[in-house]
Amino acid sequence: MTDFEYWCSLDSETEAELKSLDAKEIEERFYKTLEFGTGGMRGIMGAGPNRMNRYMIAKATKGLADYLAGKFSGEKSVAVAYDSRNNSASFARAAARVLAANGIKVYIFETLMPTPVLSFAVKYLGCSAGIVVTASHNPREYNGYKVYDETGCQLVPRDADKLIAYVNAVTDIGGIAFADENDPLINTIGGDVLDAFLAEVKKLSLYSGKSDLKIVYTPLHGTGRIPVTRILEGRDVSVVKEQEMPDGNFSTVRSPNPEEKDALNLAIEQAERENADIVIGTDPDCDRIGIAVKHGGKFVLLTGNQTGSLLLDFVLKFKEKGANPAVVTTIVTGSLGSEIAKKHGCEVFLTLTGFKYIGEKINQWEKSGEHSYVFGYEESYGYLPGTHARDKDGVSAAMLVAEMASYHKNEGRTLVDALEALYAEYGYYCDALETVVLKGKEGSEKIKASMTAMRKAGTSCLDGCAEVVDYSEGVGDLPKENVLRFIFADGSWAAARPSGTEPKLKLYFSVKGSNRAEAAQRQENMKKSLLEFVK
Repeated sequence: MTDFEYWCSLDSETEAELKSLDAKEIEERFYKTLEFGTGGMRGIMGAGPNRMNRYMIAKATKGLADYLAGKFSGEKSVAVAYDSRNNSASFARAAARVLAANGIKVYIFETLMPTPVLSFAVKYLGCSAGIVVTASHNPREYNGYKVYDETGCQLVPRDADKLIAYVNAVTDIGGIAFADENDPLINTIGGDVLDAFLAEVKKLSLYSGKSDLKIVYTPLHGTGRIPVTRILEGRDVSVVKEQEMPDGNFSTVRSPNPEEKDALNLAIEQAERENADIVIGTDPDCDRIGIAVKHGGKFVLLTGNQTGSLLLDFVLKFKEKGANPAVVTTIVTGSLGSEIAKKHGCEVFLTLTGFKYIGEKINQWEKSGEHSYVFGYEESYGYLPGTHARDKDGVSAAMLVAEMASYHKNEGRTLVDALEALYAEYGYYCDALETVVLKGKEGSEKIKASMTAMRKAGTSCLDGCAEVVDYSEGVGDLPKENVLRFIFADGSWAAARPSGTEPKLKLYFSVKGSNRAEAAQRQENMKKSLLEFVK
């Protein structure tokens, strides 16, 4: 029996979908099995082994159940959450039923819930692991599945590799057992866990000064509406009605990703009508946050690097840092924040891309007492100002952005003014991300070929490059990862990295200059040079 025939035999709905496809689409769905990697599993929804569907969810969950059976003795439990995407709720229930069929107690949220709340809930409920069904900021056709350990941190490679082995050992996906929907091992999580999460977030508040700051907020059809509006209660907040309610089709945006320039268009239009000061947007699972600031009569979008630098500067102004304070960021995050942290006496740790590595640092320091965690962030619009969770958190970030904007407004500044003041103090940094979308089998091969070509060219990829660091060979105590970093004598750098969750090659730049024009021109030249390797 071929793989195609096997999948057609699973159920009539799957058979009908697969037999309606043309030859090219069948090849796309069957040329490989959707990988369960160190970041979990993410892909386009549909029937077949290279798609997200009930059977792939069941395979991953059966692997998780076997992994937990080998890791823990006695009773085991898993917290399960899901976002607003199409099929997220049904995928989450399928995971719960597979866990229950394997004798594992399940706590599943009664409604959609942000990823950081799931991270918090795992530890709060004393669970052995956590699952969140989400594709985060990906386009509407995607869904995903992420696994968290008993601390609420996504699995780091040494643990993920063990889980992956269990998942890959599950071959008969049609034979996976599902418990009944009403199995006594499946328990519903009510509003008390969200209440406890918000109580912890409120403890992170740094600035109580009042201002007349007016905010427009959009949850982009995702999970943020209730927790973010609750954490901003008492402020002048206007929610974008067209994007307020959950919608798995994300019908008002091209992509529900605050990294995309047009994602906040509706919110900015409303902010212009209402004469607001700032726009805040969170992605579907509310772990990322994007902002736009009114400055000079127009709204200016801030990048993830800019917002992270501003938040870090704000946190370091007001937060009691503790002994041996430390800030954690990544090898593809702009360098301005690191300079700010160092000036405030904080040691800076650079991790690989993925908030699990920041969460891992928090866990290490809680055990050793070696450092006090102050702040962690990624250039991809993810921030964590506390240790209540082990993943980036758009809820606490929204609270601090509002406080930060209020503080600066009371001082007579916009956040753009505050950013320019940082540039004046630390030097002008031009940070940018160029994303090249390369879909399907051909795209995957092109990404591999581009990375190979850049490795072969080395420092000659970019004029003036002093050193190339290849993280696939292992650097320090970091796990091996397919990333190249091109470093210049003045501390500027560029990096190339295939996305772990989308069919994209990402090119990162952090260029320091004496002024905006100089840095921007140099960054543009570097971008053109690296793009030559993607043709």
